[in-house]
Amino acid sequence: MFLKTLTIPARALLQCVNRGVISPKHRHVCPVGLGRGPSRLYYETAQPVDPSLSGASSARTVDLRSDTVTKPGAAMRQAMAEAEVGDDVFGEDPTVNELQKMAAEVFGMEAALYVPSGTMANLIAVMVHCRERGDEMIVGDLSHLHIYEQGGSAQLAGVHSTTVTNLPDGTFDLDQLESKIRHGYPDAHYPRSRLVCVENTHNIQGGRVLPLPFLQKVKALADRYCLAVHMDGARMMNAAIAQKVAPSTILQNTHTVSVCLSKGLGAPVGTMLAGPQDFISRAVRCRKALGGGLRQVGILAAAGKLALGDMINRLEEDHRHARTFAQALLECDPPLYEVDMAAVETNILRFRLRDASLTPTEFCALMARVGEGEQAAMGQGVRVLMFPHIGGSVRAVWHLGISLEDTQLAIQKLQFVARQHSQQRLRAQ
Repeated sequence: MFLKTLTIPARALLQCVNRGVISPKHRHVCPVGLGRGPSRLYYETAQPVDPSLSGASSARTVDLRSDTVTKPGAAMRQAMAEAEVGDDVFGEDPTVNELQKMAAEVFGMEAALYVPSGTMANLIAVMVHCRERGDEMIVGDLSHLHIYEQGGSAQLAGVHSTTVTNLPDGTFDLDQLESKIRHGYPDAHYPRSRLVCVENTHNIQGGRVLPLPFLQKVKALADRYCLAVHMDGARMMNAAIAQKVAPSTILQNTHTVSVCLSKGLGAPVGTMLAGPQDFISRAVRCRKALGGGLRQVGILAAAGKLALGDMINRLEEDHRHARTFAQALLECDPPLYEVDMAAVETNILRFRLRDASLTPTEFCALMARVGEGEQAAMGQGVRVLMFPHIGGSVRAVWHLGISLEDTQLAIQKLQFVARQHSQQRLRAQ
C-alpha cells in the first residue's frame, strides 16, 4: 500500500542521516533503502525563492511549500497597528492577557501562555514536565519534536528521549508505548519516565488526524503510570475542523498543548502553550530563561486574537482544496501520480510519481518554472512551489494564501507537466 511504502523509506532515510551514511556534500541522498531514487528532508530545500530563475518573473505563483508562508491580511495588519500594548514581562500587556485568556477558553484549559514559536513552546513543555535532568520523554520516531527541533530537549533541557514507531496514520502501538515506560525508578540504571508526546495533526505522515479513541487510550495509559501527555498541536485546529469537534474535545485527552497561530490561522508570529495554572506558572520561568520574555508584544498578540477568533472555520476551505487537488492527481491523463485519498484528511498532501525516471526533485523543479509552450497551452505561465519530501514523495500544503483559482491553476500545471513528460518519453523511445 502507498502509506506503507512511504513509512519504511522515511525511516531508512533518517537512519542514513543518523548513522552518517550520507556525506556532508550530498546529505540529501541516501544510497540504500529508498528504491526510487534520491529523497530529501524537505526543510533542506527551503531556500528563498528567486522568481528570475523561473524564466518568467511575471508568472502566477502558487506557493504550496508550507502553511508557514501565509501573510497577514489588511484586517490583521490594522489590528496589529491599533493594538494596546504594555510590558508583557511585567504582565502588563492587555492584548497579550486577552489572547491568553481567550486561548485558555478555546482549548478548555486553565491557563495559556503566548510564546514566540512552536519549537520553543514544545521545549518549554518538556522542561516543565521533566523537571530533573536525565528524566525521559516518549515520542514518535517520525514526530516533529524528535526530527525537526534540533534535539533541544537533550541539548538544552537534559531530557532523554525514547521513541515509539509512528504508524502511517500518525498513531503508535499502545503496547509498544507501555513497554517503553521505565518502571524501575529510582534504580540507578534508568532514567525516569515523565512524559508522552503526541503530534496532531501529524506533519511527516501527511497531516493525519489522531483519532479521539487513540488519544483517550494514550491518556488512560499515561494516567495509570503517572505520566503527563503533551500534544504538539501545531495544526491541532485543522484536526478539530476535520473531526467537526471543539478543540476542547480533543484536548480533554491531554494535559498540555502547543498550538501555532502562524500556520493555517495566518498570524505572522506566535504559538499558544496551554495547560493547568501551575504548569503555566512554571512555563513563564522557562520562557524567560530561553529568551522568550517579550515586551510590548501586544502588537503580535493582536494578530493572534484575530487568528483564534476569525480564522479557525476557514481551515475547511484549505482541506477542501487539498482534496480537490488530490482527486485531480488520480484523474490526470496521462497517469503520472499516485495518492491515497483516504490519507488526505487536512491541508497537507503527500503524493508520489508513477515514473521512477522522474525524481521528486526534478518534478518540483518542473512545477516551479514556466515550461516551453506552457503559456500557449495554459494561457499564462504558472509556477507551483512544492517540496520533495521523505520517502520519495512530494509534499504540498494549502493555506489561506491559496484560493480555489490558485488550486485550479496548480491542477492545470500538473496536467501540463504530465503531458510534457509523456511526450518526452515517447520521443526518447
